Amino acid sequence: MCAETPDYKDTLALPKTDFPMRAGLPKREPAWLDRWEKIGIYDRLREKEGRPDFVLHDGPPYANGNLHIGHALNKVLKDFIVRSQQMLGHDARYIPGWDCHGLPIEWKIEEQYRKKGKNKDEVPLIDFRQECRKFAEGWIDIQREEFKRLGVTGNWPDPYLTMNFHAERVIAEEFMKFLMTGTLYQGSKPVMWSPVEKTALAEAEVEYHDKESFTIWVKFKVASALSNAPMAGVGDASDLLGANVVIWTTTPWTIPSNKAVVYGADYSYGLYEVTATPDECWAAVGERFILADKLAAQTFTRARLEEGQWTRVRDVPADELATLSLAHPLAGAEGSNGEWDQPRDFRAADFVTDEEGTGFVHCAPSHGMEEYELYRDLGMLDQVITYNVMDDGGFRADLPFFGGTYILDRKGKEGNANKTVIDKLASVNGLLARGKIKHSYPHSWRSKAPVIFRNTPQWFAAIDRPVGDGQDTYGKTIRERALTSIDQLVKWTPQTGRNRLYSMIEARPDWVLSRQRAWGVPLTCFVKKGALPTDDDFLLRNEEVNQRIAEAFEAEGADAWYKDGAKDRFLGNIVNPNDYDQVFDILDVWFDSGSTHAFVLRDRPDGAKDGIADLYLEGTDQHRGWFHSSMLQACGTTGRAPYRGVLTHGFTLDEKGNKMSKSLGNTVAPEDVTKQYGADILRLWVAQSDYTADLRIGGEILKGVADSYRRLRNTMRYMLGAVAHYDESQKVDAKDMPELEQYILHRLAELDTVVREGYKSYDFQGVFQQIFHFCTLDLSAFYFDIRKDALYCDGDTLRRRAARTVMDILFHRLTTWLAPILVFTMEEVWLERFPGDDSSVHLTDIPETPADWLNADLAAKWQQIRRARRAVTAALEVQRTEKVIGASLEAAPVVHVADQPMLDALKSVTFEDIIITSDVSLTTDPAPAEAFRIPEIDGIGVVFEKADGEKCQRCWKILPDVGQHAHAGTCKRCNDALG
Repeated sequence: MCAETPDYKDTLALPKTDFPMRAGLPKREPAWLDRWEKIGIYDRLREKEGRPDFVLHDGPPYANGNLHIGHALNKVLKDFIVRSQQMLGHDARYIPGWDCHGLPIEWKIEEQYRKKGKNKDEVPLIDFRQECRKFAEGWIDIQREEFKRLGVTGNWPDPYLTMNFHAERVIAEEFMKFLMTGTLYQGSKPVMWSPVEKTALAEAEVEYHDKESFTIWVKFKVASALSNAPMAGVGDASDLLGANVVIWTTTPWTIPSNKAVVYGADYSYGLYEVTATPDECWAAVGERFILADKLAAQTFTRARLEEGQWTRVRDVPADELATLSLAHPLAGAEGSNGEWDQPRDFRAADFVTDEEGTGFVHCAPSHGMEEYELYRDLGMLDQVITYNVMDDGGFRADLPFFGGTYILDRKGKEGNANKTVIDKLASVNGLLARGKIKHSYPHSWRSKAPVIFRNTPQWFAAIDRPVGDGQDTYGKTIRERALTSIDQLVKWTPQTGRNRLYSMIEARPDWVLSRQRAWGVPLTCFVKKGALPTDDDFLLRNEEVNQRIAEAFEAEGADAWYKDGAKDRFLGNIVNPNDYDQVFDILDVWFDSGSTHAFVLRDRPDGAKDGIADLYLEGTDQHRGWFHSSMLQACGTTGRAPYRGVLTHGFTLDEKGNKMSKSLGNTVAPEDVTKQYGADILRLWVAQSDYTADLRIGGEILKGVADSYRRLRNTMRYMLGAVAHYDESQKVDAKDMPELEQYILHRLAELDTVVREGYKSYDFQGVFQQIFHFCTLDLSAFYFDIRKDALYCDGDTLRRRAARTVMDILFHRLTTWLAPILVFTMEEVWLERFPGDDSSVHLTDIPETPADWLNADLAAKWQQIRRARRAVTAALEVQRTEKVIGASLEAAPVVHVADQPMLDALKSVTFEDIIITSDVSLTTDPAPAEAFRIPEIDGIGVVFEKADGEKCQRCWKILPDVGQHAHAGTCKRCNDALG
């Protein structure tokens, strides 16, 4: 610049904003939380009248520890939905809740007692329950603040708690509906039992892990045959006497409870004889065995017998097996006191397979559901049920040989019962082989210890018994209603959730409702003394009694059940209290959470008008948990599902795809992420992830998320600067705008549909990706890049006013589109432009987009222009890299366009502005060989030429007319702008 040329920098309309490039989210976000609480945003949104409801019902987290990343994922997804539905025009209410009862809290209090040398059993039960209540209250307060720190909106001052008195009342009332409609019964059957926790478990409380188990092949000697007459084609059945039917089991501890052996009626069986034995083999020469032919060879291999050391004697058809009776391997053992001397039942059963084992299954109906159901259907339960295993997993003290041994020790590790059983069987020549196997085995998800199947008296909800409530629209039984609801009433996201829950409910057994613990809602029922569970008057069914219980729970909570004189209080003057026993088991906590639809959706004024949620949202494990129990519970009391939609998300993994574990040191705590990056980065990680699958998170992933955030933040910062001091008086109607602005409005209209549909379908990844691509490709790399010249250098031109109008429109769309995801950042952006004590983007709806912004013909034309632009900018980048030019404004390329319609399109606009050069020549002449081309864009060649003229000292374009105007060193456009 010559010395006498003025400095025009101050004459440019450069972007002006105080919006910082560095976000500083960890320090600044808490101030926005305080601000939202101060102005009462959640309550102010409730004041918007005439809006349709949208109710997402919160699945209650458990109140016993700090949040993990899975909690954060879940709550952030819920917040995306609540906020987006609100901004789409709904009254989207969110009542956070907590699950407060149950074993984990009991354990914590028991641990505290043990440290103090106190015995739980010596503490008054109500005092113990109060300790549990205080423990839960403390963690609720902690978790509430942790959830709020993530920017999650909701009715935080008034959440729902399963331990609130009203909630405890309703849980009891819901249970008493099962009582009154005939679906409740007491039964003694095998249930999953935790010896460590000393309680029954539901399927939802069980998870499967690999476990190494003992496996044994046990000999049951043929004791007798009903007939020794020769059978057609098989010879004399007497040759089976003394032969051994071999069973295989991975639970040796169940052998003392064996009552039968079963076989498959359609399988091929044979009689085999050992002809030679190696060393260290439990089989003897001449010993005979009955085995399924398909499994005989591998069974003998496990017994260390090689081919040639045994021979098949003959067929043993199923009708011949039916003539036999077997002896327990411990029958007659010295010291057995006759415990196992009765013959074992031997019959066919449908559940036998010939895929593994021996073709025979040992039956201990007290420890296996299939065996239990077989003998139940035969009416023989009284003959086959045992009570050998106590609640702590130990054998009853007077059981010969095994009394005082334990299946598991107190820490859930392998006890001495299996080894003791194996050793005893070996000592009486009852074993053919033994070994170990690694297999998937049920464990308690709380204690992580293995569980066992154990026959105990428990309370059940019958899911196949007709419910006597008259609500038969969707079926007469709980199972029928649930399966109908799944198919007809619920929308599943993703659809695979339907299949999972349907198959689970289709095959599930009756619901075990009772737990043998202290902290929870009791089974509020009474049983008649001396009556049997099968008697019609076994259970007291009296609405007046139920009402007394409900009123007491409303006033005092469930502790009322445990107070002195409770039985007389509830029964007196209605029935004789002395005729009844009070039940003291507590309800499965899944019944608590399954009942939340009643005391939240139905009873609260901010619940759902019809008591049905629009959406339940939890992890995929809740198909066997909350989705499942809520479905069963509501189908038992209201006749249908309590939700219209179910959305599921995957689990959180570390960056390598491994399950997170404190012992591995690969956990990512939400608190750590918010301290380092801010909650918006964590929320953006959720938005960028496919939540329908398992999600990975870690340091490198979060760095990538933070980079995306910075790029988006810079877009918003540029926009804020571009609309500085803009007001409605500068607004230009869309029809009067240049084509470029009309094209951007078309893209906005397209994207508006994508965003709305994406939020409606809960496709947050799709929403964010489309917005992000629009910001980076359509705006930063295209529109902003082109229009910065007009924004900075034009005077009060239509082009500049149109660009500022579009920037204003972009501002309102982008801030509201992104507000459900980046709650803090979009508030910051909004307040930068619209400050005020009551101002907030979260009080704003997504603006409606005029339909006439859509212009398909214009869009097609500009897609062609953008293709040509790509070819030219690529050619100029080569010149820049080779340092032929420093900036694109030094160029005036010649663009050879083979396609006449494309050439016409380029000539109809100021293409040099689009490609950011000082000039351009457009021609249909064939491109010379040296012309620059890119393979993906046919028919365009670019020949580089430098621009002619001088550099304008204000806009930096190189033009022939620079220096010919009143303002020194300017082009005509800049001279006019300077006035």
